[in-house]
Amino acid sequence: MSEPFLIVGLGNPGPSYTQTRHNAGFWFMDALYPGPGFRSQPRLSAEVCRTRLYERDCILVKPTVFMNLSGQAVRAVLDYYRIGTENLLVAYDELDLPPGTARLKLGGGHGGHNGMRDIFRHLDNTDFMRLRIGIGHPGFKNAVTGYVLSRAPAEQEKQIMHSIGDAIAVMPDLLAGNMAKAMKDLHTGGEPPASVNRPL
Repeated sequence: MSEPFLIVGLGNPGPSYTQTRHNAGFWFMDALYPGPGFRSQPRLSAEVCRTRLYERDCILVKPTVFMNLSGQAVRAVLDYYRIGTENLLVAYDELDLPPGTARLKLGGGHGGHNGMRDIFRHLDNTDFMRLRIGIGHPGFKNAVTGYVLSRAPAEQEKQIMHSIGDAIAVMPDLLAGNMAKAMKDLHTGGEPPASVNRPL
């Protein structure tokens, strides 16, 4: 496992978006690695941190471009570090899952998510791993934009952070190459969740 593992959390940059549902991917990154170490890399359109997590060399990425341009950051980082998509995990908010639910997935479509859609535009191979963090759905398509760009009620936010803790608990298996076990434990509650903080 000499090639680093790339973990990308999707969100919008800037303090006005920090607490919005659409930034659940950033929340995951901040909970996974709460320490210092992220550095702005303008040529990669991202903040990047290279570290070791659970005995695996990892590159952690938060794009500094807006959500609908996420693909340019993912493509730039993959190319710069010469990482294949088999060692890529993208974490993002998922309307089709309720708050409190997180799911791992390998391959599939973009599900209409603007960040994922742009990643698809930039990658030849879309069979990469995804972490879908449930935020729930407002019930009407024309309400989606306002919904994802607003803050969840306190109880929903707590549920979202709990699901992020559940996801972090299975990362050791995922990074060891045992995605099947990570999926099983995450989807059935096989591991205790980590303690994570709500977004500031």
